[in-house]
Amino acid sequence: MKVILKADIKGVGKKDEIINASDGYARNFLLPKNLAVEANAENLAKLKAKNDSKAYQKEQEKEAAKKVADKLSKILLKMPVKSGENGKIFGGVSAKEIAESLEKQYGISVDKKKIGLDETIKTLGVRTVEIKLFEGVIGKVKIDVISE
Repeated sequence: MKVILKADIKGVGKKDEIINASDGYARNFLLPKNLAVEANAENLAKLKAKNDSKAYQKEQEKEAAKKVADKLSKILLKMPVKSGENGKIFGGVSAKEIAESLEKQYGISVDKKKIGLDETIKTLGVRTVEIKLFEGVIGKVKIDVISE
């Protein structure tokens, strides 16, 4: 019997997956516990509509991420820090500070975990940092670390 799973079931399948389960397993376990529905024309149409809606939503999010990436490429983010005489800065510029500055100066909200910074920036100057905005969409922002 073909059924559409309504939840992830270990060893059987993932949510919204169409599987071919034995008749007894489907009638006595999956259907009574509301873990699956029969894969008839109506339920298959609902599943297709749900998947189309998810794909459309994902496409909209990707377009929004591309617009943000385009904005980021035009930004030169100035980060004033305290520094010594030889250009070495006290502390460092972290991903958290970069995210806060983007939000404060340009109104662009970015998760600090998405900023591709291996270690804190410890020298003055301009550098480019990558920000992962969405699957396959990476924005690059130039950061100018200047002395106060």
